[in-house]
Amino acid sequence: MTLLGSTQPLDTVYDAALVDLDGVVYIGPQAVPAAPEAIDKARATGMRVAFVTNNASRTPAAIAERLTALGIHAVPGDVVTSAEAAARMVAQRFPAGSPVLVVGDTGLRVAVRRQGMRPVSVAAERPVAVVQGYSPRIGYDLICEGTLAVAQGALFITSNSDATAPMERGILPANGSFSRVIANATGQEPLVAGKPMRPLHEEGVIRTGAAIPLVVGDRLDTDIEGACARGAASMLVLSGVTTPADLITAPAHCRPSYLAWDLAGMNLPHPEIHMDATGVHCGGWTAAVHEGRLELAGGGDRLDGLRALCVAAWSIPTSPGTGGAAAAGTAVRPEAAPFGPALAQLGW
Repeated sequence: MTLLGSTQPLDTVYDAALVDLDGVVYIGPQAVPAAPEAIDKARATGMRVAFVTNNASRTPAAIAERLTALGIHAVPGDVVTSAEAAARMVAQRFPAGSPVLVVGDTGLRVAVRRQGMRPVSVAAERPVAVVQGYSPRIGYDLICEGTLAVAQGALFITSNSDATAPMERGILPANGSFSRVIANATGQEPLVAGKPMRPLHEEGVIRTGAAIPLVVGDRLDTDIEGACARGAASMLVLSGVTTPADLITAPAHCRPSYLAWDLAGMNLPHPEIHMDATGVHCGGWTAAVHEGRLELAGGGDRLDGLRALCVAAWSIPTSPGTGGAAAAGTAVRPEAAPFGPALAQLGW
């Protein structure tokens, strides 16, 4: 994968946007400033928008209400959660009415009930499955019940494997970190319903009827990896957890099609990136590998400079010490082509 250009705004090129929430539309209790207007503009062009989130703690109705309060019109049908995907995975495997131990919050319990299963809270109910999703109120006792049930043979499903989430106070532990407690205690790895796995992406496509969707997210290892696995175009926004250094060192299966500061990038064309014998050119910048170091020259929009650096880094053909081509899909290692000074030129 490499970064693409587009002479037309992306919201006129793609028929639907599958938009992540945390770090893209809002951070903690606040909207990302560009998000409400960007979504309105995209819809005005005819682009359909679905909010696709790995967060399983809230119901689609509660999320839609929150979005509306932030100035973004949304109805429950616009929201696709990993809780719904996880509950569907259980319902596809077990008879209606089967007990399911829910290690999570209201959104996950409601999703399980809507799929015709019976949410329970103790291992003594002999649940057929344990479904775990993020909850700020999750307690040790409930994690213990989930551990006991998985150890007794219950299927273990986690809504998502996100290790962290961007919050108002900073980057905090998310469901992927909590689910490791049960996995480590039992030796059983969970099935994953959310991004980057298939169920959540497919639900978003079904909801929007998309033929050529654009996946928009702030995480390389969920949003972008999921899009790459499905062969969908993606736009990485820098309003959430991914840093420029993360982007430069991303492995091939986690590289976005487009790069933007925030959701407003949906409403804009994206510059073409050209490569020749002198380096990678984007806007007024040229990036090249010189004497084993990524170097940057020129000036202009610093996002164009980052685009040029990414494509140059991703194009490095050899791995140190191997004398040959880098393994397909491997990340560029900082020691292979140091890039700190080049990023410093751009203010990072």
